[in-house]
Formats: sequence, structure tokens, C-alpha cells
Amino acid sequence: MAIVIDDFAGRRVHMIGVGGSSMSGLAGLLRQRGYEVTGSDNYDSYLVAAVRSAGIPVTIGHRAENVHGADLVVFSAAIAPENPERQEAQRLGIAQMERSVLLGQLMRGYREAVCVAGTHGKTSTTAMLARALVECGLDPSVHLGGSFDFIGGSTRVGGHGVFVAEACEFHASFLEMQPTVAVVLNVEEDHLDYYRDIDHIAQTFARFVSLVPPHGVCAVNGDDPRARALLEGLPCRRITFGVGERNDWRAVGLTYDEQGRASFDAAFRGEVRAHVALRVPGAFNVLNALAALAAADAVGADAACAAESLGRFENVHRRFEHTGTVDGVALYHDYGHNPAEMRGALSVATLQPHKTLWAVMQPHTYSRVKRLFADYIHCCDAADEILITDIYAARESDPGDIHSGMLVDAIAKTGQRVHWTPTFDDTEAYLRAHWQPGDLVLTMGCGNINVLNDQIARHGDGWKA
Repeated sequence: MAIVIDDFAGRRVHMIGVGGSSMSGLAGLLRQRGYEVTGSDNYDSYLVAAVRSAGIPVTIGHRAENVHGADLVVFSAAIAPENPERQEAQRLGIAQMERSVLLGQLMRGYREAVCVAGTHGKTSTTAMLARALVECGLDPSVHLGGSFDFIGGSTRVGGHGVFVAEACEFHASFLEMQPTVAVVLNVEEDHLDYYRDIDHIAQTFARFVSLVPPHGVCAVNGDDPRARALLEGLPCRRITFGVGERNDWRAVGLTYDEQGRASFDAAFRGEVRAHVALRVPGAFNVLNALAALAAADAVGADAACAAESLGRFENVHRRFEHTGTVDGVALYHDYGHNPAEMRGALSVATLQPHKTLWAVMQPHTYSRVKRLFADYIHCCDAADEILITDIYAARESDPGDIHSGMLVDAIAKTGQRVHWTPTFDDTEAYLRAHWQPGDLVLTMGCGNINVLNDQIARHGDGWKA
């Protein structure tokens, strides 16, 4: 018998890995809907702190007894069947549900379910869209894979008209969604521990967009050939967005200021519908904004109102976030963890005032580094100095045939100034020994590299190990 979240209303739901970007948001959403929620995670983090601040008890460390008394256990695809809490739940006969199944069920019953997918840019675009729909009076319910101050975190409970969700391709979890509007930002190589190759990725995205019913809408980045190809044969309404002339939604008269913030007229099939002046920099944010505008229009928001909201949008946490200034050095952090995302973050960093630009990379998962090794070599070309920490294992075990030193050696052969600083203490010590006032440091990764920014800020000016 299929497990249905509604059958557990008012009962205890335990969430394994509650500190994850999506899981933390779902925990808050369930609590707001009246469920009793508990959680566990291997590490304390700012997301765990946010979950606790919502009144949800969290245990650090995965132990069998954590599930005792639970009526339902929710886990993400990153939590293996061998996890002691999952094993104990199975022994006790406690129902279990994967994270994406829960998210798909939570969007049932809404007039519109907007699911934003893509290899990168999902969180920022979903947040842009969420803000626009709130400010245009559509009162959306929202689930984000990041923390957004405008909605007070990663979730928002609104009316039953529109549900906006980030739809992740990891382990094909977005196939559990029930979109009436599907947005695809890009289709590129990533998560190659699960996907065979780029063709497998594209095929899975095609299955995702096929979930849209005939009365729905599929909006894709028309400048991305793989994304555009997804529209072929779809029975629903098909929309493209981008800079190229073939797109339905286009950025016309596009200009950038000295910090890389774009202004443009948003035109739909040749008709200017609104003017957009972004506060967030980067060419990629032009595409994100067009995607949000296309989706907002698809669910009935006024285009001019949505465009005005986009002009007020400020980044989600961990997206080119200025975390402070220490010793006259500006510290930034970005969640980017594949080479394309890191190149994008550094393209924005180059436009900010700086003397020496420091890129601090925490490579994420052994499988990603192995499969995208050649791309990693040049993703930090825009930086003056590169520091690389040890690989963040996340859900993986060390295979013994890849490590950060190999990446450092390959980058050094290109002539780049690069150093292996395995730990956060090593990295901070190297930075403090070599940085100068006026420099800019950008840390990058979706592991716990943001903790380095917190550590440096906590130590403050003039600190020495």
C-alpha cells in the first residue's frame, strides 16, 4: 500500500538528514501544517540551527534510538539503506518515505504547481519567482533548497492556488513532482555518480517535462540546445526564454553596470512587457530572471508587477553572499560546486572592487571530481590565487584513487597560482599570511565550506594561529 503523508496528520514524522537544504525546508513545512517533527543529522550547521529555531528537536548523530516513537521516517536519496535509523525503522515496521515523494505529495491539490529544474540556478530562480508571486498577490506556498530572508527561511505556507518548488535532478528525484508548470534552466553534466552520461541526464529531464499535463506549460532556456530539445513533441504549451532572437521571452537592450548588474526590457514575442533592473549581478541572473518572469506570467501574475519585484530581489543565502570584511579583505561565499557554477561565481567576483582575487574551492564528492576533472582544472581561471581544500565526501566513501592534491598538480601545470590547504585551519592560516587589505576572498562549495567564512569572522582582525 502506498504511503500517503496526509494519513500521518498530527503524528510524529522523523527526518533523517534534516540539515540538508531541502530536508530542512520540508521539516518546517510539515511543522507549519501541524505535524510533530523531529530530526537528526551528522553535523551541526546553520540549517540545523534554523530547524531548531522553528521548534523542531534535532539530534546530532545517526542512532537507532532516534526513530523510536516515530510514526513515519523521511529520508533523502543521500541516506543509504544501511543507515542505522533506516535499519531500525525497518526492524520496527515504521513507515518510510523518500524526500522527493513527500515533496511531490505536498504539492497535490494546488491549482498550479511550478517546478524549477536545471543543473544550476534552481534556488535563485525559485526564490525570484516566489518573491514575485508574493508581491503580485498570488500568495504562493514555497519550498526552496536554500534560505531566503524574504520568506523567512526556505518554506512558506500560502493559499492553495500556487505551489512553487525547486525540483532537483539528483537521483532523478524530480520525477516524483507533479508540475503543471515545468521550468528548465539548463541541462549539463553533473551527478555522474548516478547518471551514466549527458545523454542519460537529458533523457531524464525529458521524462520530467513529460509530467506536465496538456493544459500546463513547459518553459525552457532556449539558448541551451539540450533544454530547447526537451520541447519537441510535448502536448502542453511551450515557452522559451533567453537572450537569442528565437526565444519567446527575451532580454532586449541588455546592459550591465560596473558591478555586473543587468538592466533590460523583457519582451514576449516581440512585445515589450516590462523593464527589469536587477540588484544581483551576473549574466546567469538575466536568464534566471527571464525564467522567473515566464513562470510568473504562466500562472497569472502581472508582468510589470513581477518585473518590479525582480528589481528588488536580493540573493538567497550562500549565493554570492558577502559574509563580512576582515583585515580589510572582503569575504564572500557561493554554493557553487560544479565547475560551471564556480566559473559563474568568479565572473561576478571579478567585477567587484578588489586587488588580489582569491578563489577557495572545496571540491564536492569524489565521483564529481573524477568525472569532471578536466573542467575543474580551468573553472578558477579568473582568480589570481587558488586554494583547494580536501574533497568533501558528503554521501560517498573515499575510493582511494582521487584527492585534492591531484587537482592542485593539474592546475599548477597550467601556470595558475594554486595551493593545497587541506583543512579550514590550514586555509585560514595561508590566507592571513598572504592577503592584503583590498583583496577579495570567495569560498565555493555546497559542503561545509561556508563554516570557513564563519570561522574567519569569529577570529576577527589581526588573528594569528
